[in-house]
Amino acid sequence: MTALENRPRTALLVIDVQNGLVGNAYDRDRVVGNIRQLVDRARAEQVPVVWVQHSDEDLAQGSEEWQYVPELTRLDAEPLVHKTYGDSFEDTDLEEHLAEHAVGRLVVTGAQTDACIRSTLHGALVRGYDATLVADAHTTEDLRQWGVPIGPDQAIAYTNAYWGFASAPGRRGTVTPTAEVDFAAG
Repeated sequence: MTALENRPRTALLVIDVQNGLVGNAYDRDRVVGNIRQLVDRARAEQVPVVWVQHSDEDLAQGSEEWQYVPELTRLDAEPLVHKTYGDSFEDTDLEEHLAEHAVGRLVVTGAQTDACIRSTLHGALVRGYDATLVADAHTTEDLRQWGVPIGPDQAIAYTNAYWGFASAPGRRGTVTPTAEVDFAAG
């Protein structure tokens, strides 16, 4: 039910599943496994898979920490969006890739829940996209040492809880587990 005209397709977003961002992430192996399942399913169903890769002064382009985890492999034909802000839309070519594929609905996975995932979900909604958060395919590190008052499991649960209530005229946020993702829904 996207607010974008002539955009009936869905795309899978794989955000920042990079060595330096998920190396110490909560439930890393299960989350990466779920993302891999979704990538495989999306490819089988000819759903666009769009990869997002963050860089900043602590995550230098080309470094081992900047690379995607070895369990996930991007195909050359799949778009790669480089970003330097939390919101995957901000100062990137993400919207151009989505428009090229007539995408109006996003299925969102990756890291970090309490930063780039949340920012991208909100960025999608305000730009007119429906956005489905995959409940068991996003993760974060324990950020309590930097003043975050809750642990990673609670940050994930909180984000899953509130995103299901997100909406705006003509669009909405939904939350679903990996096993129930329907790329044709929308």
